[in-house]
Amino acid sequence: MINTMNYRVLCVTDRSDLPETELFIGLMNSGVDIEVFCNPTGRYYQRLLNSAVKTMPLILKSRYDLSGIRSIRRQLKSKNYDIIYCFNNPAASNALLAARNIQIKFVTYRGTIGNIHLLSPASWTTHLNPRVKRIVCVSNAVRDHLLNMKFLSFKISPERIATIYKGHDVKWYQNTRADLSEFNIPDGSFVVGFAGRNRPHKGIDVLIDSAKWLPERAPIHFLLMGGFEADKRLIRVIDSSPSKEKVHLIKYRKDVPAIAAACDTFVMPSTKREGLSRAVIEAMSCGTPPIVSNVGGLPELVINNDSGLVVPPKNPRAIAGAILFLYRHPERKIIMGKNARERIEMHFNTEKTVAETKEMFERLARDP
Repeated sequence: MINTMNYRVLCVTDRSDLPETELFIGLMNSGVDIEVFCNPTGRYYQRLLNSAVKTMPLILKSRYDLSGIRSIRRQLKSKNYDIIYCFNNPAASNALLAARNIQIKFVTYRGTIGNIHLLSPASWTTHLNPRVKRIVCVSNAVRDHLLNMKFLSFKISPERIATIYKGHDVKWYQNTRADLSEFNIPDGSFVVGFAGRNRPHKGIDVLIDSAKWLPERAPIHFLLMGGFEADKRLIRVIDSSPSKEKVHLIKYRKDVPAIAAACDTFVMPSTKREGLSRAVIEAMSCGTPPIVSNVGGLPELVINNDSGLVVPPKNPRAIAGAILFLYRHPERKIIMGKNARERIEMHFNTEKTVAETKEMFERLARDP
């Protein structure tokens, strides 16, 4: 479909991931006049270069990068842009400085909950800046967090905030399943996967603690991806677990979807601040049923007892119960895995993200 509206968009991002990259390409294919500033060290930078999207290299080292500000301003003055879409805090703060005295409508992207406050000066250099016309949230949970912020009589207008899910394509994740024997996991084991950064709010301790509530003789193994082997405190927690021989730590890898596809379930035990977990989306796309805590955007991804299981946060016993349910009911595990894949395919697909983003651009272009 060719865009009949005459507007031009400049996107500013960092190392564009695959969903973001495909969003840019999809917008261009739908007729949007789009150009992208992108970090050339990103994994998918070449993919952008190979497409017809005009892509320019940009590395922002901080929120106030003089060289970056000059590059953005030079580009803004080279032609008439109507909208600038900033995908992270450095992009927003530098672009706002670069666009002084230039008429353009700002859009920012918000993928996490927290770290934004009405009394924080830094927040006013990005999302809360009056020039920002739309804050695109990765989930309703992020949107609700922003809407619930209030100081005296001031709060963010609902018209400034929109939810657009970050779209994926299940075909991206149809890789051959990994061979888990590489990680010394015995054949026939029931494998519980996890992938993520080593952050307290990810709830790794809660997941490890859940092993205490599992039958000692059950061949249930935990495969944790994320470089946790360097965390001495976490190693002590694992060593104190009666199931320590069943906990396998590996570095974060590029083939996470293939590993997740080989797991029997994928757990995200976050305790707070979860926007919309890419790792869970990848696992669901592979047909691996997830177990997630009722935190942030996770229950937006997973329908309890249909496309996975949702448990209370900070509750290792509940996680263990969910693991045991899937272990003891393999037929339900297969059905939930199928439903999980279909849920991503139907509700979190890249075509929907492109259409909703284009619609937002057109509304902004029409606004005075």
